[in-house]
Amino acid sequence: MSEAPKKTPVEFKTCGTLTEKGILISEQSSIDQLSSRGYGALEGKTFTLAFFEALYLQDKGMLEAKNQEGNTLDFQSLLHCYEEENENAWVNYLVYRDFRSRGYVVREGFGLGIDFRIYERGAYGKDTAPYLILVIQEGKPLSINDLADALSKCQSQKKELILAVTNRRGEIVHYSVGEMHFPV
Repeated sequence: MSEAPKKTPVEFKTCGTLTEKGILISEQSSIDQLSSRGYGALEGKTFTLAFFEALYLQDKGMLEAKNQEGNTLDFQSLLHCYEEENENAWVNYLVYRDFRSRGYVVREGFGLGIDFRIYERGAYGKDTAPYLILVIQEGKPLSINDLADALSKCQSQKKELILAVTNRRGEIVHYSVGEMHFPV
């Protein structure tokens, strides 16, 4: 007789409320747990998980998300809310999940074509993010100018640009991008 696969125990569980920007967490002990692990953003007195973070935590059984009426949102409902804000929601979530599952702390990018910042394992809160991630979908063109701009921004900040290319099956391949110099 074969045994059922063992589930990984949940580290902790929290509950949050849907807002336009993500999931609002109000319990202080949950805020402390989440922020120490590199999740969420504190703006004033408000702690919010980005949609991709909320989806990841919900998938791991660590978050129960509710709408304004107090009804629990399932994964698909939460994803739909994210898709209303970002047309690349599913692909961004897949890339986020991929890096998080490898043990990296992943933070939101700061615009200008950068989707995420990645911190070395164990370095979050101690050092800056050495990698900036640009998410690209197979079959969707990226202009060479946009790529050059993203690379220039990364180099000006002394960061490494990583392209996270997602194919139609949801598989992700990472490419490090650098400037090429030809001998004269």
